[in-house]
Amino acid sequence: MLKVRFHGRGGQGAKIASRVLGTAAFLEGYYAQDFPLYGAERRGAPIAAFTRISKEPILERGVISEPDVIVVMDETLLDDPLANPLSGLGKEGLVFINTTHKAEDIKKRYRIDANVLTLDITKISLDILGKPILSALAGGAASKIVRLKETSLKEAVTRELSDITHEKGLIEKNIEASIYCFNALPSVLIKSNASHKKSDVITMPFEAADISSPSVTIPANTPLKKTGNWRIFKPVWDYELCTKCMTCVMRCPDGCIRVNEEGFPYSDYENCKGCMICAEECPAKAIRKEREVHAW
Repeated sequence: MLKVRFHGRGGQGAKIASRVLGTAAFLEGYYAQDFPLYGAERRGAPIAAFTRISKEPILERGVISEPDVIVVMDETLLDDPLANPLSGLGKEGLVFINTTHKAEDIKKRYRIDANVLTLDITKISLDILGKPILSALAGGAASKIVRLKETSLKEAVTRELSDITHEKGLIEKNIEASIYCFNALPSVLIKSNASHKKSDVITMPFEAADISSPSVTIPANTPLKKTGNWRIFKPVWDYELCTKCMTCVMRCPDGCIRVNEEGFPYSDYENCKGCMICAEECPAKAIRKEREVHAW
C-alpha cells in the first residue's frame, strides 16, 4: 500500500488534489481512500489531506503518520514547526515541493534524508489558469510520482472538477495544467515504507470542552503567530500615484496596513496574508500585486 500525504494552505486545493489522486488510482483498478484534515478552516491556514492506494482492500483508517510520499504545496510550511510537513518521512520515501528552488538546495537547507522533487507549480497555475489554484496540478504531480497513467489523471480531474464547476473551459485548463506537471516530472520508483505497522485501536477519554479545546487567544496562537508567510502575492505601493485617501487602510480585513511619517500607507508584511483587497479597492490604482518568492 502506498500512503501519500498532502500539505497545503486553505484555498490552494489540497483536499481536491488528494481526491484527484485517489480517483485516478481507482480508475486503474486500485482500492483508494482519500480525505482531508481541517484545522481552523480559513483561507491560508495550514491543512493536510491523505490518500491511500492499494491492490488489496484498505482496512486502515485515520491520518497518515508515516507517508511514502509527501506533497508540499506551499514551501513556507517547511519553516512552520506546527505544520511539520516532513514528519514521518523515511529514507525510502519521496517529497515533492512546490518551489522556485532546486531539489539539491532544498535537501541541503532542510536536511532531508530522502528523495526530493521540485517544481514551481504556482507559476504553471498562474500561466495557464491565471490563478494560484493548485489542486489539479498537485494531483498531476502526485499521479506521476506513484506511476499512474496520464489518461487516468485526465478523467480524474474531469470528474472531480465537474462536481465543483460546470465551466468546461476552466476544467480543460485544469486538465492542461495537471498534464503539464505530470510530464514535467521524471519517472521515479517509490517503495512502500517497510516499517508501516497496523494502527492499534485507541480509546480516547471524554473531556469537557473547557478542558480539551485550545484557546485561540493565548500567546503563539494569535499575538505571536505571524501569517505573512501565507502570501502568494504581496501589495506594493506606487507613491507617485497614491493620493493618501486611506481607502486601503479602511478596507484591509486584517488591519495590516500602517501609515508612515510622510502620511503614505504601507503593509505590515509579517502579517499581511496577500488577499489583495487593498489593490482592488484603491481608487487611484496605486497598488500593484507582486508574486511573493520565498527567499532564504
